Amino acid sequence: MLDLNAVYEVVTFAIGDTKAGSKMGKLQVKNLNDSSLLNCILWEETLNRLDSKLFRSNNHIKIISGTYNEKYNNCLVSDIALVKEAKIGLDEENRNKLFDNILSYVNKIQDKKLAEFISGLLFEHEEEFKVTPAAKLMHHNYIGGLLQHTYECLDIADSILAKCNNKLNSDKVYAACILHDFGKIFEYILDKETGLIEYNENFRHDWRTHSQWGFSICMANGFKDIAKMIAAHHGRSDWGALIDLNEKDIEPFMYIIHHIDDLSAKFGKISVSDIN
Repeated sequence: MLDLNAVYEVVTFAIGDTKAGSKMGKLQVKNLNDSSLLNCILWEETLNRLDSKLFRSNNHIKIISGTYNEKYNNCLVSDIALVKEAKIGLDEENRNKLFDNILSYVNKIQDKKLAEFISGLLFEHEEEFKVTPAAKLMHHNYIGGLLQHTYECLDIADSILAKCNNKLNSDKVYAACILHDFGKIFEYILDKETGLIEYNENFRHDWRTHSQWGFSICMANGFKDIAKMIAAHHGRSDWGALIDLNEKDIEPFMYIIHHIDDLSAKFGKISVSDIN
């Protein structure tokens, strides 16, 4: 139900077309009092009146005017007020620092061909890599989120490699940490003004996921073990993995990126609201 006294947090926002050809906004917000979710509709006239920055992810807002539709379980909103503007991600200084930290791991890779391959991708796509989020909703969903997530994975990998007594190839692990989500720079479209994240449907038409992109580019360049780690990093096929780790006779090294990625996603900077 609609509570006009409540403060809501913006969860998602998207604009689509109605059957009549006009624009319609779909807004989902969370009531900060009880964490309940409210789905809202905004007609084109309302969208034209309101500043798009109101719909920034994690903004705190009040619904000034709206009516709840029990039949469709949503609220038709006609006016919104900003209570607290949310951050949209890491600042440029922190993004540059993280990028340099990731490059320091590339310098640890002893395989010259692999190091050149990784650094070539990083510098070719430096601008996109520095701003892309690591996810739409689940974790590190902010400007610079992919940088933060990638660095956390490398840092976690260092701890694991130190305990494995050379049972893992550090070059391949570092490379897989950097590339396992790298395809997200193509998979997502980020609005730098609002912080809102959408899927790039053209990319999704050509590729199943960022995992397929990473797997394919590594296979094409002869880095088969890295490709396998990327293909398995989601763990299960119903979670998006190209290689399901529940299959029989999986080589041990193929588990590593899945667990590193999962630790970062669960215990790292989960969302923009966690940024200091």
